[in-house]
Order: sequence, then C-alpha cells, then structure tokens
Amino acid sequence: MTPAIPLVLLGLADAAFSGFRAYAGSDARIRKRRANARAALRGLAVGAVLLLAPMLTAALLLLTPRDQARTYSALTAGGLGYLFPLIVYASAVLLLLAAYFALPFRASTLAMVIGLGPLTLLRPLVIAAACLGAVLNGGGGAALLVGTIAGAAVLCVEPAVHRRWYHHGP
Repeated sequence: MTPAIPLVLLGLADAAFSGFRAYAGSDARIRKRRANARAALRGLAVGAVLLLAPMLTAALLLLTPRDQARTYSALTAGGLGYLFPLIVYASAVLLLLAAYFALPFRASTLAMVIGLGPLTLLRPLVIAAACLGAVLNGGGGAALLVGTIAGAAVLCVEPAVHRRWYHHGP
C-alpha cells in the first residue's frame, strides 16, 4: 500500500482548515458562510501549490538513485510511519469537530476551547512526531527529507493565506 494518497488528502484537508483559521476572527459579521468557504478554498489552493514541493522531492529521489526499488520501499515505509501520528491527530480533531457540531452550545464551545485550540498549537509537534515515525519505520534520510518538506509546507499555509488576504497591518 502506498501512503501517498492518504497523506496528500490529509495535507489538503489541513490546508483548507488552515485557510479557515487564517480568516477566523478577522470579520465581525454574523453570517459569513461564504467568507468561511472562500477562506477554506484559499487555504486549499495555497496548500495544493505548497504540497508540490514534497511530491517533487520524492519524485527526484526516485529518479536519481541506482536502486529505485530500495528508495521506493524506504519512502513507502517512511510514509506509513509518517502517517500514523497524523491519523491519531486527525482522529482527535474529527472527534472534537463532531462534538462541536453535535453538542449544545456551551458544551460545543468547551470542546472548541479545551480541544481544538490546543490541538492547533500542537501541529508542529505532530509534524515532528510524524518525521520521527518516518525514520523509525525504516524510511531513513529520504523519508525524513520528504516528510520535513511536507511538514514545512502544511505549516506555511496559514501564515501565507493570512499574509496574502487577511493581513491588515503595515
């Protein structure tokens, strides 16, 4: 099984949420469903472009060595190791989002404040854990390189979207 498809899908979903987070709080209107959707689409677009970097890195790694089968195996093993912490994190986020939408107002607000807020702050640590998982699962330096570039790409989406569309400072 190649972990590339789930990793790309997780990266794109994270990019859409990053676009939303870049916009959140910058608009005091009550009805902002369209603006939220536009922000998520902006994040998705920026994320899609930034995620080209790890894909191109992986492609170059696969094209350059003499033993492409070994490199492919290392990248696959590393990708699976990278995927595990991300799935745990994404599951926690989905559980909290379900609580946010299903629970009454006060309980859903509590789920947001004590759950989703801290989980957002933990994203860099989750990326570091994913990189460690890639190495420990047998991915070696190639998987660490691709994972580090992928992690940097997803962590750059929110600041890039904020700076491009929502920054109101000098």
